[in-house]
Order: sequence, then C-alpha cells, then structure tokens
Amino acid sequence: MSVRTLPLLFLNLGGEMLYILDQRLRAQNVPTDKARKDEWTEVDRKRVMNDLISTMFNKKFLEELFKPQELYSKKALRTVYDRLAHASIMRLNPASMDKLFDLMTMAFKYQVLMCPRPKDILLITFNHLDAIKNFVRDSPDIMNQVDETFRHIIEVYGCLPAGEFQLIRQTLLLFFQDMHIRVSIFLKDKVQNSNGRFVLPISGPVPWGTKVPGLIRMFNNKGEEVKRMEFKHGGHYVRAESEGSFELSGDRVLTLGTNMYSASRPVETRVSGALKNSSLSTKDNIAARTLAKEELNFLARLMGGMEIKKTSGPEPGFRLNLFTTDEEEEHAALTRPEELSYQVINIQAAQDQQRNEELTRIMGEFEIHDQPQQSTSKGDDLLAMMDEL
Repeated sequence: MSVRTLPLLFLNLGGEMLYILDQRLRAQNVPTDKARKDEWTEVDRKRVMNDLISTMFNKKFLEELFKPQELYSKKALRTVYDRLAHASIMRLNPASMDKLFDLMTMAFKYQVLMCPRPKDILLITFNHLDAIKNFVRDSPDIMNQVDETFRHIIEVYGCLPAGEFQLIRQTLLLFFQDMHIRVSIFLKDKVQNSNGRFVLPISGPVPWGTKVPGLIRMFNNKGEEVKRMEFKHGGHYVRAESEGSFELSGDRVLTLGTNMYSASRPVETRVSGALKNSSLSTKDNIAARTLAKEELNFLARLMGGMEIKKTSGPEPGFRLNLFTTDEEEEHAALTRPEELSYQVINIQAAQDQQRNEELTRIMGEFEIHDQPQQSTSKGDDLLAMMDEL
C-alpha cells in the first residue's frame, strides 16, 4: 500500500462533501428578508462553506495530513468528516451524515475506477480544488489556503513515477472494494448497475500517450517489425487530443471530479444486496465492530479524554436534512445499523485520575524527536487537529 494516498483521498472526498452540502443548502435556502430564524439563507450558505473550507485547508491540519502514513479505516475516516461537517453552524443528524458519507465515497470510487491512467487521479484532485476555489472566490484568505495546498500537491506528487501512482490507485481501490451503494444519479445515467457495481465504458478517448487498440505488431530479435495483425476490439475508442494541465491553473481536460450536482436533481442512495443503509460490507459488520470501537476509543483517549454524548435540548446552529422529507430521515435513523452508532462511545477520562495518569504516560511515549515523522495512528492526529481549530 502507498503511504502517499491519504491526502488525495481526504481532499477528493472533502470536495465531494462540499458539492453535496452546497447543493442541499441552495435547495433549502430562502430569501433573507423572508427567512425565519430556523431557515437557511444565502448568507448562511456562504458562511457554512467558508467555515468548512477554512477548517479543511488549515495549515497545521494539512501538515499532519501530508505526513507519509497508511490509510485510516472507514470508521475513523468517517469520524474525521463528521467532525469536519460540524465545523460550522450546520448540524447533521447521524442518518443524514451516513447518507452524506455514502454519496462522497461512491462518487470518488467512480472517479478512481474511470480515470484513464493512474496519474490522472491528480487531475481529479485538481478539478475538486478548482471548484473549491470557486466556492471561496470572495474570501482571499481562504483562497490562499487552497492555493497553498495546490502548490504542496504539485511539489509532493509532481515528481512521482508512474508506478507510484499505480500503487496509489490500487490502495484507493482496496479501500473502496466492499462499497456498493446505489446512487440515483449513477443509475439514471446508466453508469451503475442495480447491484451497485459500476459499468466500465468501451468507448471514448484512450489514456494520454497510448494508441487506439486494434493493431498487433510483431518484431524479430533485432527489433525490426515483421508482421502486423488487426483485431476487432468491439468499442469506439479515439486518441486523446491533449493531456490535462498539472499546473496551478489550466485546462484539466478530464471532467471527472467536477461538480455533478450543479444541475438540480434529487440524489438518493440505496445499498444493494443484504446491506441496509450502510457503507460497510456484511463481513465487516461483525468482524470489525469490536476493532472499530476500540479504535474510536483510542482516538478519543488521545484527544485528551473527549466525552462523546448526546446533548439535551435543541441543537445549536441550523439543521440540514439530506433526505427529501423529515419522515425519510427519521425512518433512516430508526433503521440505522448498530455498527454505525458512533455516538455511543463515552469517554470520561477527565473524571478519572487513573485514566488521566495513563493518558499522560501514553502522550509522553509519543514525544519521540529522533524518529522520522510518520504517523502510525488511525486518525487521532487529524481529529485532535480539528479540536484545536
């Protein structure tokens, strides 16, 4: 597995999250002069987007993110996005957060599967960052944060060989391999089957630098061409006209990673087979439940004894519903599998002196200055960073 995959996964999933939230906020907002105190306005939408993007591209947070490290588990990564989604006045209940994460992951999985060559994952990332810059075009400080990330990606990934990008792509596909959630947009566009698996195309441009299939050339031991044979490939392939730009700005050519929600249409998710409202496969549900709970406890312990519990009374801020109606959201919450109940883990280390002493000991063990900076924990550093933002 590649230790350079996490930044690309986080930024692309984050881009998809921003696309979805922007679409839902636009669909639910009302004119400022007609809004009640519990309704969204355009001012609220911009505030939410600015808060989320500012948090997502925080310098210290990204420094931690770009350290060479293995991918986090789906549960740990989902917890990171849960924290990120609530870095503003917006509030999502667990069912809406589940749906949001499903949409994010399936969109990026489709993009990774369809990219013509492994290096084009960078172009997908740049498409997301280009769109994010457009969200904050009226906020120069946040624009500079995104541009700085752009430059860092070019510096880190621009010189990587093709083999490393292939390893990054394989790492991403391993992360997504058990996720087969059906998404209405993909089903309507006939790029996804009813079982949740994507349809690979047999037409369109071939990867940049390659030739259209259909010809076999044979050479002798001197490197001289001695024979040609043609074959029918059954598709409609064309040569790529140009390579996308890997610079700070330019024509990316590739459309994967652009905002597919820009046209207003409803987006629903349905899980194929025996899975019900979950982005985790059946074999993960039992085998990984204990491990995931221990992992989240570990995250919470390293964050200084964070207490995760439901608050009584109305939630602060504005609530955003990713379902068509409140009834659908309530039904999804009632049918939510137990293994997705992240909020049931209660850590109260602050009330236990022995736990505090143990926490101090653990944190002391992490203060190693002579070792290379490589994170081996599963999301705790990023979550701790978010707590400080």
